[in-house]
Amino acid sequence: MSAHPAEITYRDALRLALREAMAKDPAVIVLGEEVGRYGGAYGVTKGLLEEFGAERVRDAPISEAIIVGAAIGAAMTGLRPVAELMYVDFIGLAMDQVANQAAKIRSMFGGQIGVPMVLRTQGGTGRSAAAQHSQSLEAWILHVPGLRLAMPATATDAYVLLRQALRSPDPVVFIEHKGLYTKTMPFAPDEALPWGKAAVRRPGRDLTIVTYSRMVFTALEAAEVLAAQGIEAEVVDLRTLNPLDHETMVASLRRTGRAIVLTEDAMTGGVSAELSARLQEGAFDFLEEPILRLAGEDVPIPVAPGLEQAAIPQAAGVVAAARRLLRR
Repeated sequence: MSAHPAEITYRDALRLALREAMAKDPAVIVLGEEVGRYGGAYGVTKGLLEEFGAERVRDAPISEAIIVGAAIGAAMTGLRPVAELMYVDFIGLAMDQVANQAAKIRSMFGGQIGVPMVLRTQGGTGRSAAAQHSQSLEAWILHVPGLRLAMPATATDAYVLLRQALRSPDPVVFIEHKGLYTKTMPFAPDEALPWGKAAVRRPGRDLTIVTYSRMVFTALEAAEVLAAQGIEAEVVDLRTLNPLDHETMVASLRRTGRAIVLTEDAMTGGVSAELSARLQEGAFDFLEEPILRLAGEDVPIPVAPGLEQAAIPQAAGVVAAARRLLRR
């Protein structure tokens, strides 16, 4: 393989991870709707059909249940499939396969057989794709024991976490944010953190912002504004939600005494509630103020760009919340 570039787009980092894994391991296959000739809904699998052939890059019917079911069967018989669902919004059509089969087979068979597959899918807002194509449904996955859940924010993590997911003995749901695909970022895979380890994207002393996926950039934008006002926010990027790096986020809160949990998924029953509870349990004696959640509104995502932005947290709201915590 040639040397890695210094900068790369998020989707090209994913494609590079797939290409390298497929070149190294003939058991890695790709299947999904339009992943072959079309190259995937967001261009991640473009060129893989020409390089690896139709036996290993398979276009599937428009049936999420078939895509996931075929991947589970392939994984159980020795392959390492990467199944793509065009939008996480449609994972409900395959939820029996995901939650009752992939997640449970290794446990039910006493470890004699497993489901080492990766389910790639896309979530989040930012393209005015409306209510059925803009959801953040990671809480559905997080609730199911037996599933691993990765949500990379950076191009480096998109590459590293996908490569690591392809070595996992467990099924990994890999949710990519559709608003990040064309974003060009620094690329340094040799500096990768271990699987399941959070990254402190910005150190700070005054409060902790715990987040993941595209909201990492919202948090960093807010932190820049806060720094100009004399407030230093520490930004913790969880990278994976299962496994969850409880230790890093709790250690940060113990240092700062204040925390904002920032997510794009809906507030009620969302990931922000679980993270807030874990933080409170781990750092209660260190809290200066109650933990504050900033999450998506409990509404179907609107199609109008202005309303879409209003439905999810923005940097200005994070700044206002931080100032409120610090009584500034």
